Amino acid sequence: MEVKVGQDYDVNSWTEVILLYTSALKQMQTKLEILNDEFQHVHQYNPIEHIKARIKTSESIVKKLRKKGYESTIQNMVDHVNDIAGLRIICSFTSDIYKIAEMITNQSDIKVQYVKDYIQNPKESGYRSYHMHITVPVYLSDKIVETKVEIQIRTVAMDFWASLEHKIKYKFEGHAPDDIIDALIECSNMVSKLDKMMLTLNNEINSIKEQTNEN
Repeated sequence: MEVKVGQDYDVNSWTEVILLYTSALKQMQTKLEILNDEFQHVHQYNPIEHIKARIKTSESIVKKLRKKGYESTIQNMVDHVNDIAGLRIICSFTSDIYKIAEMITNQSDIKVQYVKDYIQNPKESGYRSYHMHITVPVYLSDKIVETKVEIQIRTVAMDFWASLEHKIKYKFEGHAPDDIIDALIECSNMVSKLDKMMLTLNNEINSIKEQTNEN
């Protein structure tokens, strides 16, 4: 284990840090499942297809700290790495992304630190997703700890593209050939077009259902 213990931080072990972040993920997953169930009850529709949770490995954390120029301590890990606990929410349509983000924001005990909308403003690589950086209170026996969680919300198509991009980055260690990079960007544009077409089609279907019910 390469992460060192910072003496001036009251969370003083890797095990305790993992306990906090794991607990934060459990709380967020429960919240999202309840919201999804409520949405089904009210609207007869589930905006969330599925949820993936992960804790960043110690090796990835150390690598990120070094890249930012920080020493590998518990203090720096908690202060400067915002995605140790990560939730990925997969949904069907782009409109669902913003519904889910609004539901999360409206939770009184969740504090949204900042948002990065890579759907409206895709990365140069073609990456599209909606990122929320939040804190959620973890209730321990003797204290409450506001714990960071990064939430990524994306469509099934966006997630498929991101999975392929990750494989390419890993395979070529960040130095993929230009023709592969260009093809990946083209795929991203196709994914965006597909998401828009699917949303339009879904809206048309819902409109027809509403008209049928009225008649």
